[in-house]
Amino acid sequence: MPKFAANLTMMFNEVPFPQRLAAAARAGFKAVEFLFPYEHQPAEVAGWLKENGLFNALFNMPPGDWAAGERGLASLPGREEQFRAGVATALEYAKAQGTPCLHAMAGLLPAGADRATHRAVYVENLRYAARALAPHGITLLIEPINLRDMPGYFLSTQAEAHAIREEVGEPNLKVQMDFYHVQIMEGDIAMTLKKHFDHVGHIQIASVPARNEPDDGEVNYRYLFRLLDELGYAGWVGCEYRPRGRTEDGLGWLKTLNA
Repeated sequence: MPKFAANLTMMFNEVPFPQRLAAAARAGFKAVEFLFPYEHQPAEVAGWLKENGLFNALFNMPPGDWAAGERGLASLPGREEQFRAGVATALEYAKAQGTPCLHAMAGLLPAGADRATHRAVYVENLRYAARALAPHGITLLIEPINLRDMPGYFLSTQAEAHAIREEVGEPNLKVQMDFYHVQIMEGDIAMTLKKHFDHVGHIQIASVPARNEPDDGEVNYRYLFRLLDELGYAGWVGCEYRPRGRTEDGLGWLKTLNA
């Protein structure tokens, strides 16, 4: 049976962020993930995790001006210094919280931009970040995101992500595989997982197409959970979905899909 981490950015939204950790623990989760912890101090977040006996599996590096629509800096020419500052900030939080994985969002490709230029910046920024995290035993993640939800996002397929990973050439760079994004962009989830399994650093789930609990929609999660066990996946599976209603009321899938 895979290990599940509650995504506190999407789940338990009935209460403010600090209270979501307690809610996740009461619901039986042993780990959590979230997009960004930066509205709070590192020691605060670390304290909430400790109080509730929770492990933080993952969070994202600073993405630029999220409210203004920015979705990461890693591939953006001219933003290299801001990206490097974000690496330092994220590392401070990861060290305080004991977080083993950090995700660097690639950013949006402006209309008419030269993709090759963005790719070159992306590769160099990832190489820098991976080397900065390596002494601390932290894995750097990149994640392909579907272009329906995030039009213009630089990285949208597993194939390209793994090609970039190989080009960067750092052993602590891995690819985050969200089955929701894979199904929308590529399909063939099981075979894609098998092909790239050795270099997948984190898994996430949600129903397709609605991005709700994984017990509905077109993806057979009962099969995929068995496959993760068969492949020996030892990491966390992030529940990055939007609950159909009250979060606790929709958690029956944790039992039914693992039966």
